Amino acid sequence: MKLTGAQIIIETLIEQGVETVFGYPGGTVLDIYDQLYKNSDRIQHVRVSHEQHAAHAADGYSRATGKVGVCIATSGPGATNLVTGIATAMLDSIAMVAITGNVGTPMIGKDSFQEIDITGITLPITKHNYFCNDITKLADNIREAFQIAKSGRPGPVLIDVPKDIQNAVWEWEKEPIRPVFENDLAREDKVQKAARLLNECKRPFIYIGGGAVGAKVPDQVLELADRIDAVIGCSFMGLSAIPTDHPRFLGMTGMHGHYASSMAQDQADLILGVGIRFSDRATGNKDKYAKGAKIIQLDIDFAEIGKNIPVDVGIFGDIKDAFTRIAEKVESKERPDWMARVEALKAEEAAQAVEVDYLTPKKVISIINEKTEADSVLATDVGQHQMWAAQFYNFRTKRTFASSGGLGTMGYGLGGAIGAAYGSGKRSVLITGDGSFGMNLNELATLANYQVPVTIVLFNNGTLGMVRQWQTLFYGKRYSNTTMQPVLDYVKLADAFGIKGYKVTDEAGFAAAFEEAYNSFRPALIDVKIDVDEMVLPMLPPGGSIEQMITKVDMKGGAQA
Repeated sequence: MKLTGAQIIIETLIEQGVETVFGYPGGTVLDIYDQLYKNSDRIQHVRVSHEQHAAHAADGYSRATGKVGVCIATSGPGATNLVTGIATAMLDSIAMVAITGNVGTPMIGKDSFQEIDITGITLPITKHNYFCNDITKLADNIREAFQIAKSGRPGPVLIDVPKDIQNAVWEWEKEPIRPVFENDLAREDKVQKAARLLNECKRPFIYIGGGAVGAKVPDQVLELADRIDAVIGCSFMGLSAIPTDHPRFLGMTGMHGHYASSMAQDQADLILGVGIRFSDRATGNKDKYAKGAKIIQLDIDFAEIGKNIPVDVGIFGDIKDAFTRIAEKVESKERPDWMARVEALKAEEAAQAVEVDYLTPKKVISIINEKTEADSVLATDVGQHQMWAAQFYNFRTKRTFASSGGLGTMGYGLGGAIGAAYGSGKRSVLITGDGSFGMNLNELATLANYQVPVTIVLFNNGTLGMVRQWQTLFYGKRYSNTTMQPVLDYVKLADAFGIKGYKVTDEAGFAAAFEEAYNSFRPALIDVKIDVDEMVLPMLPPGGSIEQMITKVDMKGGAQA
């Protein structure tokens, strides 16, 4: 049947199984939005308050579902507003398709109103992008975009469609969804060597990243850990893959990782890295990282093998296939000396805890753990609150974490939480700070408009907390431009949008407020006052290694190992 380009876009999105898209209308996408209006019974559109958060919402949707998230923006500033969200998805390997409008093809290159070369701008931050100036290729461009976004290492793809192409007419027929490209399979000699190293080791540590979630191997990781008496740690992106309370799981490693997890990794003699890139935040000083360990790295992306840390066995390709073949060749073995050492590290970590009689982030997150359903997605912005969530939240179900890892995008959280709620069909919780929240509070309008069931927990310390922490520890307490002014009344702000707000200062008050807000299945905001000098610990100093880990801070005398 003959359809316009705008109709082809909508029909092909529906063909690809898309149910929800996030965006903001504008001049060069009016024809697309007209078709969204006409097809609102077949595809849902969520209008955000800023295009950046359309990308973040598509990202959150993808993290919660494993499907491709979709966002739409107009040309010029609408398209460039997507850039930070696209880059966030690229750094975290999140499948996304972004569709932008552009001026008509006769006007391209003439500095027309709201013309921008968005494909040129996004070339470094997309897996692939298209400037579709040929109506005959539009449907196939979209189909390929979804295929590429999902294949191998997931990531974002952008399609830029000039306005005249949206109005042009061409023949369109529905096609089956194209399968993802087949992954390479691990070489048998590499599999054999990895299995041999696992059989020979005495202190195995399985280290999982975001790629393990996408490869769907967490259950196999647990089986192997039980069989070889190994412990498990994760990078920030690996959170939610393994239940936090599993006895073999030690938690996140790295700059703000758990003491026991980071120390066990440092003391292991074999590290099996699964879907992990060994980034600087995870390893600390790379010259001193895990010097006593053999390292096996499994990753879908050949470019990541040995890129950051030299490895003894590097295996790229289909992670699930490689992991399965390795596990089949590994012998069951108990390692009581290693388990005893790990238990001692856990005890050392527990001894570092300091009990206080005022409200702390740990106490707040402990209450959230008690009152949330296992399938609720936890979203965060970026900063101290993000690390507290990573340290203390009890993840019980896979794909229940939405947060910016690689790019560290302040302002990600509310868009991500909205997208996660739509994707999962469940309530989501956003943990944020007053600094990050200032970058996305306009999305309260989206929450109110659609009554998205997001409970916002805002840690309010009146400062840019993580930056202040660095200024305290490494810059002589010179607090340059980190104090938040003016001090907002967030309850009144929420009320202005018609959203229920709460202000709390103690545990009982927070527990009551959170239970009411979360169980209302409506948007809500809880303003939680915390101490300005509350810190995220442990911490590796910049460029530091495990032996330099900071576990406590005397505000008068400075950091202490």
